[in-house]
Amino acid sequence: MEAISFSNIAGIIITFISLLLALFLYSVKSSNAISNKLFATYLVLNAIEFTGFYSFLIFDAPTNILVASREFSYLQMPVLYLYVLSVCYSDFKLQWKHLWHIVPYIIGNLVMIPRFYLGSVAEKSDLFDNFNSLPESYFSHIALHLQSIVYLTLSFIVLKRAKKIFKENYSSNTIETYYWLFQLILFTSTLYGFAIVKNVLKFFGKPTFFEASHNILVIGVLCFVCWYVLKALKYPNLFNGVDSKTKLTTEFDEEDQKSNIDLKEIEQLIAYMKNEKPYLNPSLSIRSLAEKIKMNSRELSVLINQHLNQHFFDFVNEYRIEEAKSILKNPVKKEFTVLEILYEVGFNSKSSFNTAFKKHTGLTPTQF
Repeated sequence: MEAISFSNIAGIIITFISLLLALFLYSVKSSNAISNKLFATYLVLNAIEFTGFYSFLIFDAPTNILVASREFSYLQMPVLYLYVLSVCYSDFKLQWKHLWHIVPYIIGNLVMIPRFYLGSVAEKSDLFDNFNSLPESYFSHIALHLQSIVYLTLSFIVLKRAKKIFKENYSSNTIETYYWLFQLILFTSTLYGFAIVKNVLKFFGKPTFFEASHNILVIGVLCFVCWYVLKALKYPNLFNGVDSKTKLTTEFDEEDQKSNIDLKEIEQLIAYMKNEKPYLNPSLSIRSLAEKIKMNSRELSVLINQHLNQHFFDFVNEYRIEEAKSILKNPVKKEFTVLEILYEVGFNSKSSFNTAFKKHTGLTPTQF
């Protein structure tokens, strides 16, 4: 029996953590049920993949189950991409058309049928012993890496458009969703990029370099898994999407963009913001603000984004920062902590408050 290595132990830990969080997400009742289930499925697929780090502890000899478990890797990126869509857009629904995402998985299994699925145990053992020199190995590595590049690129494209919609229509909560997804995809891209380097070393580099890169990747994955578990526990309300039919102001037709917005409407908006302070509500959206000032939400969006040259997100945060500055200057409230101030003025995280404060003042709250 092979000696148990660091990567074996790390693989077991990663599998356990991933399955534990997946079980929680499958069972918890939430308004974001589709997102939770998709992310849980992604975690399960990760857990299955990382059984490869200690498969010799499970299988005495290669079996079709072992072969099949390796092929589930083709489903990871499609599920992650669908998860990004489901979090970005609150009206996302799984449809029959999404089944085309399993085509690479089907092709991957078809490639493995002749010699792996249909081979005897002895033949499978021989194939696995020489796996890195087989055409099937080259095919699966190239196909999986190309697939990851395509889906990660698509995820970044979705996020780029969603970010603009978030900023034009929401004041605080929803933008945190973008930051979470961006970090998730960025970290995933980094790990997959390093995996490509590792696999190049596996086929063309020295064994010592491959072993070192493999251990670094294992540590990276372990840290990544712990990070998104802690993130999910710390920010349970991250998953608030927008309607996929929501348009950017640049996508409005000419008539919308040239709507007859006069100076009185701008003055009405500014007066309402100063007197009623709706920005103190962390969930303020352009739709709810439009209802309060009895204005069409599309016209209000054009007014802020086109006539005031600001995203709704920055427009609202500017008032919040001014409110925070007045609290910081008030000697009566000198005992207030930064955390108390940020919640009082409508923010819901310290990082977003500090970022907005420095953007508008050039200083951190403490420096101010």
